[in-house]
Order: sequence, then C-alpha cells, then structure tokens
Amino acid sequence: MQKNKLKSLIHFHFIVFIFGFTAILGSLISIDSLSLVWYRMSIAFLVLVIIALMLRINLRVKKDIFFQMFIAGFLISLHWITFFKAIKVSNVSITLSVLSLGAFITSFLEPLIYGRKIIKYEILLGLVVFAGTFLIFQSQMHFYEGIIYALISVFLSVVFALMNGKLIEKSSAVVISIYELLAGVVFITITLLFLDEFDSNFFDLSDLDFLWILILGIVCTAYAYVVSVDVLKHLTPYSTMISINMEPVYGIVLAIIILDENQNLSYGFYIGFFMIFCSIILNGIMKLKNKNQ
Repeated sequence: MQKNKLKSLIHFHFIVFIFGFTAILGSLISIDSLSLVWYRMSIAFLVLVIIALMLRINLRVKKDIFFQMFIAGFLISLHWITFFKAIKVSNVSITLSVLSLGAFITSFLEPLIYGRKIIKYEILLGLVVFAGTFLIFQSQMHFYEGIIYALISVFLSVVFALMNGKLIEKSSAVVISIYELLAGVVFITITLLFLDEFDSNFFDLSDLDFLWILILGIVCTAYAYVVSVDVLKHLTPYSTMISINMEPVYGIVLAIIILDENQNLSYGFYIGFFMIFCSIILNGIMKLKNKNQ
C-alpha cells in the first residue's frame, strides 16, 4: 500500500509538471480562453473515447453518478476557462502563484466533506501559503484582473478535486474523465452558440496554434487528466492539492526560460513565492515523519 502511494505521488508530480507546461501553452496559443478550452476538452474527449472502445471499457454508469460527473465536468470547464483567461490578462507566473491557495482552501473544506480530523500543521502551512500569496498580491496589483480570475479558478479546482475524490470510489478514471469532458464540451458549445461565435471562423487556426492545441488536448489533458483522477485512489485530496502547489514552481521556471517573464516580476513576488515553496517542502517532511512514526 505504501509502495502504491509513493508510486502515485511520483507519477502525480510528473503530471503536475505537465500542468505547469499547460500554462505555457495557454500563453502561446493565440485564441481566446473559451475557444481554447473547447478545443482542449473536445480533443481529449475523442482520444479517451477511442481508447475506451479499443480496450472495450464499459461506459455505462448509474443516473445519479452520471449527473454528478456532469456537474464536475461543468466545474472543470469553468476552472480551465478562468485559468486561461487569468494567464491572458496577466501572465503565467501570477496565475500559477494564486493557484497555490488551493491547499489553504482544501485544508478547511476536506475535513468537512470527508469527515476526517483537522490536522493542525495543514492549517498552519495553509496560512503560510496565504501570507505568501498576499505578498504576491501586494507587489503585483497592476495584474488585479488576472488575480481575480485566478482566484475563481482555484476555488473551482478545489471543489472539483473534492467531488472527484468521491467519484473515483464509484467508477474508473477513464469513465469519469470521458463524461466530465463531454459535459464541458456540451456546456461550452451551448455558450458559443449563444454568443454566436460557433461559425466557420471558429475553426480557422494557424498551424502553430493547431500544434500547441494538439499537445494540450492529448498530452496535457487526455493523459494527464486520467492519471490525476486515478491517483486519488491512493492520495487524499489535500495531498494532491499540496502536490499541485508544485505547479507554480515548474510553471514559473518554464515561464522564465521560455517567455522571459522574470522581467515583469518584483522582489515581493519572489519572497511570497519562496514562502509558498517552503510550505510545500515542510508538508512533505511532516507527512513522511508521520508515516515513519
């Protein structure tokens, strides 16, 4: 069991690295966030359906579970829309830093939903993350619009993670992912039709955008999405969320290397980010210490 947890944690960190690269792709792709998420979810949905048919996976689910999956799919689509919107109106570094608040929010919500005891050091480390995020806010307030979108995005991701923690007990990761992605595609398609934006121009993509979108849909979504759901069998939502806090580390390093974003960041940002990073390391040390005991 411990071996499965360690394997899942290592695998999940690789997925988090991919999530960090997802933010880079969001900056590189020129289309708006709503269209971007439609393409991302549509491609991932088609890939997973083909895999399910090849492996003869039974896609039948009970009506109540189907409804829960559609709600979760609606939430993850909104999370991705606000996530990419935050990147486009601010930058990758600001958006990913705000996502670290997820652990702080989860440390309060998970005990209520899962009925486990509140762990004091989780609250303390969550407060450190909150303080670090506050420093980032103060130093980068000219990106206030992106910060607001990122805050909405992180709240949606927490609720989504908690819902999937329950759903994985009732169905497989592939089945859950297929229905959640389908729900997102349906929701965004209806929205695009309502906005009268689902026309021939919608499918007019540059070659580079098409390449980035394929990578985003297949590698960063179809593959990463299923694994991130599947590891919930061995990791608690808080453990996954604190691991997701490594996404800013990977993403910001990539943003500095690829997008040269360090020119737009202040000392306050780096101090706040360092506090967030230290809380992640301390959480890992505390969890390892508790397991050894």
